[in-house]
Amino acid sequence: MQKWQNFFPQSNTRNLLDKISKIFIKILPIYWAFLTFMLLRPGVENMEYPFMFNGIDKVLHLSIFTMLGFCFMAALPKIKFSYYIQIMLIYSILTEILQDEMKLGRSLEGLDLVADTAGILIGYFLFRKIRNLKF
Repeated sequence: MQKWQNFFPQSNTRNLLDKISKIFIKILPIYWAFLTFMLLRPGVENMEYPFMFNGIDKVLHLSIFTMLGFCFMAALPKIKFSYYIQIMLIYSILTEILQDEMKLGRSLEGLDLVADTAGILIGYFLFRKIRNLKF
């Protein structure tokens, strides 16, 4: 372990995190806009594909919100957890309400909110875990 610590000085790790943050500051709005479009576009009939299974939409919600949470934390690594969770939950709840109100073939589902919340938390803790890795 000592060998790796000498190879990657702490200041280089901080510089790397700053560079990553600058990249994710640019990625976050693009991903967020794309996600909003995908969540609010009109619903379509699902075709039967070999990979489709009952509950795949919950897996998708979990994964896209994990990615959103990770991107958000990578872009704004110094944000307090309380602000992070409020912003993410408001976004999740708002998109579910809008899906229901827009009457475009989508509806508000409580289990989607559960999957969104789980994804938000996984994204946060995944970022924290990666950030705290010691090289």
